[in-house]
Amino acid sequence: MSTDTLDTAPSGAPGATGAPSTPRTRRARPFGLVLIAASLPMFMATLDNLVMTNALPVLHEKLGASVEQLQWFVNAYTLAFAGTILFASALGDRIGRRRVFLAGIAIFGIGSALAALSTEPWQLIVARAIQGFGGAAVMPLSLALVAGAVRPERRPLAIGIWGGVSGLGVALGPLVGGAVMEGWNWQAIFWINVPVAIISIPLALIVLNEVRGRRERLDIPGVLLAGVGVLALVHAIVRGNDDGWDSLGVIAELVIAGGLLVAFLVRQRLTVAPMMPLRLFRDRSFSVVNVVGFAFSFGSMGAVFILIQFLQVVQGSSPFEAALQTTPWTLAPVIVAPLAGIFGGRIGTRALITAGMLLQAIGLFWIASIMSATVPYVDLVAPFIIAGVGMALVFAPSSTALLSTLVDADHAKASGVNSTVREIGVALGIAVLTAIFTGAGGELTPTGYVAAAQPAVITGAAVLLGAAVLGLLLPAGRRVAAAAGGAAGAADATSVTRSTSTAGATSDLEPAGTPAD
Repeated sequence: MSTDTLDTAPSGAPGATGAPSTPRTRRARPFGLVLIAASLPMFMATLDNLVMTNALPVLHEKLGASVEQLQWFVNAYTLAFAGTILFASALGDRIGRRRVFLAGIAIFGIGSALAALSTEPWQLIVARAIQGFGGAAVMPLSLALVAGAVRPERRPLAIGIWGGVSGLGVALGPLVGGAVMEGWNWQAIFWINVPVAIISIPLALIVLNEVRGRRERLDIPGVLLAGVGVLALVHAIVRGNDDGWDSLGVIAELVIAGGLLVAFLVRQRLTVAPMMPLRLFRDRSFSVVNVVGFAFSFGSMGAVFILIQFLQVVQGSSPFEAALQTTPWTLAPVIVAPLAGIFGGRIGTRALITAGMLLQAIGLFWIASIMSATVPYVDLVAPFIIAGVGMALVFAPSSTALLSTLVDADHAKASGVNSTVREIGVALGIAVLTAIFTGAGGELTPTGYVAAAQPAVITGAAVLLGAAVLGLLLPAGRRVAAAAGGAAGAADATSVTRSTSTAGATSDLEPAGTPAD
């Protein structure tokens, strides 16, 4: 079995001047084990997103949850995730990425157990938030650990496989959720996370080496400004239809949210240790990938929220039947995402990402045009496949383009920024598309669903189409994709110089080191 490593450990404590210590290369780990150890917890967190989405109609019945509470079952997770992911990434840089990664796995497992024990909607919302705090440490550090644990020339392959595992979580989420709920009960969709967490912790301890980035001060005020600002924004959108968009409360909350988010950006510009270094956005590839990632999550996940319930509420499918019906959509990333990662260097990330967003837009426009209470399932298969292939073409190439031109020391924060943006996209996509649905008179009944669901799905498709056009602004594809391999090696040699010059303050940096055969 082949081995790779970029992980190193300092031979001594960092000096007072912030200069890094001389690294010593650690023993190489098998390539496959590294991927499993870093990807299994990420798979667990990804699986849980669509497990929850598929369970919403059942939770509506079993817990007596309202439409607003159904949104918060999803958004409690995504907002907790988005609000703390930059903090978790910065904490990983400071005290160790593996250490924070392990803490995230444990917190996610505890949140899952509490979700399974919930008997009231508010209890499940709180438990989902706890899961989100754990996921905030798992998702970005998983990618950073993968990227930092293999040789530069093998990163596109590793990231492609990582994207495939993420796609597998998307694919199996509805299936696992549907099968478990029919064979057992809804609580079991959360209990299954607990043994995965128990297995993942010792595996990561054994296989993954500890890696640190810049040891900077933690930006607690920044965490609060970003977290409360995003929460206020989503909460205002969720309550807009019920309270009225011209109501004083909704307008005030939107103004407060905007002020807090602007204050967050100002603080990130002025502080010497930002959670979200604005200098990263000078990189065109990084900036475009983040905007496209937001649109991807907004359009796709917002539409999935609407369509999963369409299959159950309108067409009378059970949770497991609905999961099987969506497999042409959700299984495509499992097959296509690793191939996109492998061949991204030849085809180019720009071509793949643009094509992926365009295919998703076409698929959703098609679904909206034929959606009805009596539409035969066979008519949905082709647009499901098109949308699924489109999703797959975005997963791995986006991760490659995100990290390709950045030094290793920036990987955790860059991944954290991207994950934050995408999770905010999920929360806003669900909130906005549901607001469109309810604003059009939508109800969770067979007769009151379709007419209101169509404009919501069309909105998601339009956002994806706009992102496809924006994707054309990405740098020339093959050069960027190849940078994940060749340029990353050169970047390692200059990471200390560039990091010190751009950090804005003296900082301790433990370099990623050089590959060991």
